[in-house]
Amino acid sequence: MPELSHRHRMLVLAICCLSLLIVSLDVTVLNVALPSMQQELNASVAGMQWTIDAYTLVLASLLMLAGSTADRIGRRKVFMAGLVVFTIGSVLCSLAPNLDLLIVFRMVQAVGGSMLNPVAMSIITNTFTDPRERARAIGVWGGVVGISMAAGPLVGGLLVDSVGWRSIFWLNLPVGLAALLLTWHYVPESRAPKARRPDPVGQLLVIALLGSLTYAIIEAPSSSALRTLTFGAIAVAALLGLLRYEPRRTEPLIDLRFFRSAPFSGATVIAVSAFAALSGFLFLSTLYLQNVRGLNALHAGLWMLPMAAMCFVCAPVSGRLVGSRGPRVPLLVAGVAMTASGVLFAAFEGETSNVTLVIGYVLFGLGFGFVNAPITNTAVSGMPRSQAGVAAAVASTSRQIGGTLGVAVIGAVLASGIQASAYKDTFVSAARPGWWIIAGCGLAVLVLGALTSGRWARGTAERTARQLEPVGERDVVGVRPEAGAGTGAGALRGEGRS
Repeated sequence: MPELSHRHRMLVLAICCLSLLIVSLDVTVLNVALPSMQQELNASVAGMQWTIDAYTLVLASLLMLAGSTADRIGRRKVFMAGLVVFTIGSVLCSLAPNLDLLIVFRMVQAVGGSMLNPVAMSIITNTFTDPRERARAIGVWGGVVGISMAAGPLVGGLLVDSVGWRSIFWLNLPVGLAALLLTWHYVPESRAPKARRPDPVGQLLVIALLGSLTYAIIEAPSSSALRTLTFGAIAVAALLGLLRYEPRRTEPLIDLRFFRSAPFSGATVIAVSAFAALSGFLFLSTLYLQNVRGLNALHAGLWMLPMAAMCFVCAPVSGRLVGSRGPRVPLLVAGVAMTASGVLFAAFEGETSNVTLVIGYVLFGLGFGFVNAPITNTAVSGMPRSQAGVAAAVASTSRQIGGTLGVAVIGAVLASGIQASAYKDTFVSAARPGWWIIAGCGLAVLVLGALTSGRWARGTAERTARQLEPVGERDVVGVRPEAGAGTGAGALRGEGRS
């Protein structure tokens, strides 16, 4: 990629952020619309889970394929294809006549979405070559999530109450078209110096693993034990197949050597935990505010503004902290805040009081705002630039896996404990195990953030970088923190030859 001016780099960042905006808006807006969709389509709790998880499941399954394909044939080309497919999928969703077709069209959306975020992150990684500038850019990238969380509930609530839930998918049409035109004119093409070959067996194993695991969890409350165990066994077999097959390939879909880096492995598990907590939090909050408190979609969105505002404010602060002091402080703050929020709802029924409801939303927004930047930055730090797309895709895949599991597990727990005849009376008690799961996810962020951001962890990242790229051929993505702190490869600074 040619060296760009500062203004051009900022424009590329803005274009990439547009793709994140439409994908993130799609999630937050959809959550507000769930009760209206449930009523019109006569759907069960499991049906609502599938409208979310069908999207995140396909997204998670294809992200690594999209990342490696973009590195091979061109990032701009794949990014533009993703915008086209995502926009078409959104239009189809708005026209869906029933729940089954809505789920199918959400999967079409996800095929396009899989080509957006990891590829956009790879474009950013290759555009911003200065480590500090990259950290700030990723902080802005994380702030877009806050914007979507702030705008999504309000815009979605307004559209649902005034036009209907189908209109929420119309939002993606103008934004998608604008991003497509801007990408065509301003984003330069780039690709990895050495093309990676496709790995169809690995791709099929990933799809089998994620699909069977999600189905087993969501359908467990209403399916037979035999069916649940069967799909669980398929998931285990697919996982074992990946662990055995991938190391034997010269260019695997998932390079398992990445996970020898403690910061990378920690970022992966933290991403799963944080986004499982987020998806479960939004799922429980939306159903509670509208189905139990009886609020309309717009008022429910207003109640969730404190969480969105904190996320919006804290995300860029977290990006600056990662750039200057490393990921440790943001991860510890995130873990404490998310754990406290989950405990407030689980142990003290925080949703039943207006004051504690707002406090819980503020705490969760604070925690989630701090967690996104260190995940992204740590995942790509120390990795060879030739594999930046794959490394970013693994981080993005972890987020989507977390989102899928959060809705699946917490939705299944809620469905098993709620009584349809006394929905409002049993919701709070049925949701309590779900809040404990969210608290546990926050605790995982805290513990792993402490364990994988110290000197020992940085040493494993340096050794992994040497294994991935021989000395003399190494061209790595690095983050240059202040003395005494670090992320990724630690001593590997900048992107020049080491």
